[in-house]
Parts: sequence; structure tokens; C-alpha cells
Amino acid sequence: MNEHSYPGEQRAPGPDAASLLDEVRAAIGPPDTAAMAAARERLDRMTKPPGSLGALEEVPVRLAGLAGCCPPPMPEPAAVAIFAADHGVHAQGVTPWPQEVTAQMVANFLAGGAVVNAFAAQAGAGVVVVDVGVRAEFDHVPGLLPRKIAPGTADFTAGPAMTREQAEAAIAVGTDVARDLVAAGNRCLLTGDMGIANTTASAALVCAFTGRDPAGVTGRGTGIDDETYARKVDVVSRGLALHQPDPADPVGVLAAFGGFEHAALAGFILGGAALRVPVILDGMIAGAAALFPLKTARRGTVITVTTADDRTRSHKVVSVKTMLKANLPTDIWSQHGRNHLVVVTCGGPFDTATGHSSPAKLQELGLEWTASTGR
Repeated sequence: MNEHSYPGEQRAPGPDAASLLDEVRAAIGPPDTAAMAAARERLDRMTKPPGSLGALEEVPVRLAGLAGCCPPPMPEPAAVAIFAADHGVHAQGVTPWPQEVTAQMVANFLAGGAVVNAFAAQAGAGVVVVDVGVRAEFDHVPGLLPRKIAPGTADFTAGPAMTREQAEAAIAVGTDVARDLVAAGNRCLLTGDMGIANTTASAALVCAFTGRDPAGVTGRGTGIDDETYARKVDVVSRGLALHQPDPADPVGVLAAFGGFEHAALAGFILGGAALRVPVILDGMIAGAAALFPLKTARRGTVITVTTADDRTRSHKVVSVKTMLKANLPTDIWSQHGRNHLVVVTCGGPFDTATGHSSPAKLQELGLEWTASTGR
């Protein structure tokens, strides 16, 4: 069972969801620098050329910092949490896919027929689906957590996607799911998401948090045509003009543009950080959601390995704007695949206490780096 804990009793999201968020943020502590230094020393003693594993060499170091010991325990078993919700902005015609596909995919996840199920089975990871805002009702079946805040968000071009209270409640759902999965014995958490039109909300979130222009962030999602893409960029632009988001108010940004799955993913990441369990993010939806923890919990460490295609515009902006990034194919001396590593350190991307994660050291190891531009 879980040996770590953070303040606050488990409860359903409600009027005190904001206080739960404060408690979780307060529980996120800095990495153990002594354990990180020991992990680097151990790596240097191994029979291999220094730095030959490239970005992979940072993974055990960060895991040691989380666990507070060297060598760190293996991050297993693992669990995937798929947060599903629908989006009001779908009404703006930003995707050719009908909104009903969200519910259909949830059913497919629960039946074990999706790619994520196959990957999870191969890795020995469990899968849980969290209905945090789908515009459909589901029978109570194994693997489904009914945590619906509302049947989909509102259209953010006409008003906020959700209320602040709804955003905070969805964040609390994510922290509760993280806590429950770790309490069940899981030592690695993986993100999943489902929501037709959620790439539009993700682009808006990235723009709001980073100040980037919609044309440089918005992608084609599931491969939309030029006309739909232009409409999608315009929708994001109109939403930003309407809400005039303040990145210093992260909950307000989530409420203005996000989906319930974005808010729940943000809470899930925060919950993992509070419990000092590594969290693996998959794709731009989770990357956009991760901007919230980076704005709200600057002291902890969350380790993520992103597996989305690095050509995704929003994903590139998230990596460059807020995270330490390294390209795995280059750094492990292999030319295959497009995966890359992202290490998120809420206290800043570099460990200034030891100096080993300074820009100079990263360049010495052959890593591409970008300093955080957060608060």
C-alpha cells in the first residue's frame, strides 16, 4: 500500500474542492538533492561512455529525487487513467467528427478494444476510465469511474467553458484518482484522455498560458482540411479575445477554455507530484493540462516521458516554453522513432544545488535544453 500521504481526507468534489487543491499544492516538496547526486555518481561509475544514454540518464536521477533514495525503486506497477469529457466548442465546427464519438470511444476503452488497452496489457499496466464530463450515460461496469461534473463544457467562444467551481471540482477528481491508484499499490501513473474537439481547447490553453499566437499553436488534430483548420484557428483567436486570460490565474484560465478532462488531468499530475510518484504524459492534451501544475506548484518534481508525435504544434510550444526537453532518438544514438523526453521540475528546470542540471552540464551531455519561463 502507499507509504506516502498528503493532507486532506478523501471526499467527493464539492464546495471544499478549492481547499483540497491548496492542500495538495502545499504537500508538493522539492526533490531530494542528495539522492540525485548519488544517482549521478552511480551512473558515472558504470561501464559505459559518460553520457552515452543521453536523456535516459536523467530519468533515474529524477526518480531518485522523487523517491529520496539511490537506487530508486522501479516505477511499477503502473496504471493508466483515461479522463473523458465533451466540449461545447464542438458546436463551432472545429472537427468533422460527431460528438458521439467520445462516448463510443469510452465504450471501446471499457471493452478493451483500443490501442491504449493493447499497450497497457503489453506493459502490465492497469487501465481505468474516468467519466468526468461525457454527454452520455454509461452503465456501471468494471474499469469505469463515474465522476461527471456536467455533461460537457460550454462553448468558450460565447462564455467560459465552465465555472471556477466546476474547474476546481474537476481538479479534485484528478487528485482523488491519483491518490486512489497509488493507495492501490501503483508506483507510476500514466495519463490518457478522450474528448472530441479537445485539441481546440488545448490550443487555447497553451496560448493563454504561454502568450503564443493561435496560428503558431493550433494544429490539425485528426487531419482536418484547410477550411476547418482556418475555422479552428479563428475559434481559438475569438476565445482569447473574449476572455483576455490572465496566466497568473491558472484556475481562471482552465475555467475559460479547458475541458473537464484537462482540469482532471491537471489534478492527476498534482496528485502524483504530492505523492512523489512519477507521471507519464501522453500527447498534447496532457501537455496542455500540465501547464496548470507548472503555474501552481513550483517546488515539486514531476517526471514525464511524452510519446506524442513531436510535429504537433501545441506540443512543441509546451515543451519549449515550460519544460526541459531532450530528443531521445538522438541522445540514445538511434535514428528510429519520434519520442522525446520531457522532465518537468516545478521548482525550475535545473538543479542549481548540485549544478549537474545547469545549461552548461546539459550541453556537455549533448542535451537540448530550454529554460523555464514560468513565474
